Amino acid sequence: MNKTPCQSVQLFATCLIDAFSPDVGMAVVDILEAQGLTVEFPVNQTCCGQPAFNGGFWEDARAMARQTLDVLSATEGPVVIPSGSCADMIVNHYAELLANEPEYAAKIEDVTSRSYEFTQFLIDELGVTDVGATRKGRLTYHSSCHGLRGLGISKQPKTLLANVDQSEIIELPDEETCCGFGGLFAVKMSDISGAMLQDKLDNIESTGADVVVGVDASCLMHIAGGLQKRGSKVQVKHVAEMIRNIRMKTGN
Repeated sequence: MNKTPCQSVQLFATCLIDAFSPDVGMAVVDILEAQGLTVEFPVNQTCCGQPAFNGGFWEDARAMARQTLDVLSATEGPVVIPSGSCADMIVNHYAELLANEPEYAAKIEDVTSRSYEFTQFLIDELGVTDVGATRKGRLTYHSSCHGLRGLGISKQPKTLLANVDQSEIIELPDEETCCGFGGLFAVKMSDISGAMLQDKLDNIESTGADVVVGVDASCLMHIAGGLQKRGSKVQVKHVAEMIRNIRMKTGN
């Protein structure tokens, strides 16, 4: 039973999902619609500004934050974000970024108060723990840094994965250790990033899992590239992709 009496939600798709993983966005839409919700997509949305913010280009980040707030504040209902890092940026850093622009205070309060990472929204707001997914195989879960530390995203995706029928969840050693992506960190400090990635890949392969799952397309893209370079057969999936297929409710 839904905890939140909302009938429509706003999808903030994020840059990487829009550009590289559109099927993740479609999976999110399918799952939300299966809960009886209408999913709306504000067409003028752009980047949340996190890359610029983390890189020290705060004026550029402010421009993107203003655009995001202008677009989302004109909507109603929860804002669902299939990325812990982007959700963390909006919820936890917009107030700091635009602290000297009081004209945006009301928009910040409005948008941040109704913005949720995807699994956080399903579990904490809708009270949905099982969407009826069936996936055969062994899964392991990687916790992304921003979602974990900024939003406390950990039990939510694990709960959803634990309810995937016919799957086995294998604990990932050092699950909460960074994969090494870190946005611009992977570019500016590629040697360190690469070393961190290799440790993560070793741990993933040690589980014997068929699939490694996460909630951030950025980390998953980084991990997928490393696994592919190794010639590994381990697949990489966003949690929305893993829980997308819905069991028939007729019992067939």
